Amino acid sequence: MPHLPDVVLWSVPAFVLLTVVEMVSYRLHPDEDAAGYEAKDAATSVGMGLGSLVFDTLWKVPIVAIYATVYELTPLRVPVLWWTLLLMLLAQDFCYYWSHRGHHVIRVLWACHVVHHSSEKFNFTTALRQPWTTWTVWPFYVPMIALGVHPAAIAFTSGVNLVYQFWVHTERIGKLPRPVEFLLNTPSHHRVHHASQGGYLDRNFGGILIIWDRMFGSFVAETERPVYGLTKNIKSFNPLRVATHEYAAIARDIRAADSWRERAGRVFGGPGWQPAERTAAERAPKAARPGTSVEESAA
Repeated sequence: MPHLPDVVLWSVPAFVLLTVVEMVSYRLHPDEDAAGYEAKDAATSVGMGLGSLVFDTLWKVPIVAIYATVYELTPLRVPVLWWTLLLMLLAQDFCYYWSHRGHHVIRVLWACHVVHHSSEKFNFTTALRQPWTTWTVWPFYVPMIALGVHPAAIAFTSGVNLVYQFWVHTERIGKLPRPVEFLLNTPSHHRVHHASQGGYLDRNFGGILIIWDRMFGSFVAETERPVYGLTKNIKSFNPLRVATHEYAAIARDIRAADSWRERAGRVFGGPGWQPAERTAAERAPKAARPGTSVEESAA
């Protein structure tokens, strides 16, 4: 296994430089319609990024053990050559798409990923707002290891994917030439992904390539200006609360649940999942009060 560099570590100076350039650009050429920067929000994003480095080191121990076990059990081996690395990047990006999509539609996975969407701003520091509970990501890459890809190659390709996505977190770059927009994830596509409007929700999951979204029906082009954040924002800059607020909400919903079926739905359903009977009750017209017509009561 040849030595593969830590691309994230090597990219840190570029992250810092690009962030400073973007901040200065807002000073020199303000855009009243853009979300821009806010000191507390940016500090929270940076703090979340630094915290993720610490927690990822902890989660890496059991995950590497699982990956190593799978790798030792499979008889397959993929050599690390320049052209196989390109294929590994393609495969990793495909697995990333499904991991990312899964983390939007399964609530216990969303509890991890929601951290990245919790900012109401959209700038280069938003890219640094990473979760502290990434233990939910590793299963999506087990198929690659079972096919003979070395765990170190998974780490390298994941790092490349993460570094690529840094530059798409900006409002300072408009739409790019059509072939680029068709093939790659771009700032325009990723602005849609971070938007909280109904038509933009749960769209554009691609990491490097946007073709997966086009193939699997999750692509939406940017039309109206996005409104960033969550459908219900947490209004907190406390990194601990940002990292754990959805887990706390899940725990509250489990305690209040009336059945095991509802408890399972609160964990494994979508982020907005509600029991069928409760949804039906909310849609039903309210009982008419004395002296009130049914039409008036339903209104």
